[in-house]
Amino acid sequence: MFKRALISTDLSDGLYRLVDSVPALAQSGLEQVVFTHCVALEGIIPKTDNDKIEWAKSRLSVLRPNISDSLEVKGEVVSSVKPHETILEVAKKHRSDVIVMGANIHTLMDEQFFGSTSRSLAEHTDIPIMVLRPQLVSTYTSEELNLRCRYLFRYLMLTYDGSSSAQYLLQRVKDYAQNRPANSLEKLLLVWVVEEGGRRDYKDADYELEKAKTELEKVKEDLSDLNLEIEVEVRQGEIIPQIFESALMHDISAIAVSSNRKNKILEWSSPSISNKILRRSWHPIIYFSPRH
Repeated sequence: MFKRALISTDLSDGLYRLVDSVPALAQSGLEQVVFTHCVALEGIIPKTDNDKIEWAKSRLSVLRPNISDSLEVKGEVVSSVKPHETILEVAKKHRSDVIVMGANIHTLMDEQFFGSTSRSLAEHTDIPIMVLRPQLVSTYTSEELNLRCRYLFRYLMLTYDGSSSAQYLLQRVKDYAQNRPANSLEKLLLVWVVEEGGRRDYKDADYELEKAKTELEKVKEDLSDLNLEIEVEVRQGEIIPQIFESALMHDISAIAVSSNRKNKILEWSSPSISNKILRRSWHPIIYFSPRH
């Protein structure tokens, strides 16, 4: 799906392990992989910490054997006061079309999927941001991690409900799919969850289900020229549990989400479905920020 990935790691999130999975990342369709790490400037008068820079470079060094000559691999370790600005500069320099980052769940009461750097990035760029759980990346065996990297973008789930944000997400994914490299995106799953309960009677629920099925079939037909396997599914019930159950049943690679309002999806108080998915999902998430 993507050709040029920027992998930003703080060297404690497990993403530095992807250095050893570069050949597998190439099999996902990537043609360029850039690893970057920001070293904070130290002191009242900010100065470069050369020891930390050299240590970071050693952690991100990529051995060329077994890597195809067609794959461009680079590492950039830079000093920075504002990491998100530095990451954006590196992304622009290499024309990256996806930024891969890690994010932790700190406590059950504070499920911030996006850290401060990720939030700042999403607020200042429309480059898709893929977020991986460090808890998972850190526990994969090397063989498991290679397999995950190989199929990182193969099968995407999109939550779709006909809203403007859903249509925006669909169009962004469609744009990337039209220009995707070989061995990349193969399948799309569009899931529409019709909520149940409230004062709505059975006739209203049946109408909503049929309406969703009809619209999804139209969307599927619209995507028919992408040479992808397109699946659509209509579910009924509580939205978040239904989405995660569908993700497990269909064995997807990642969930793609977006928002039609800048910044709002990243606020803890936001009630949006996409925000809840961002905070709760253990699947990789690809966040498509609104156009800036």
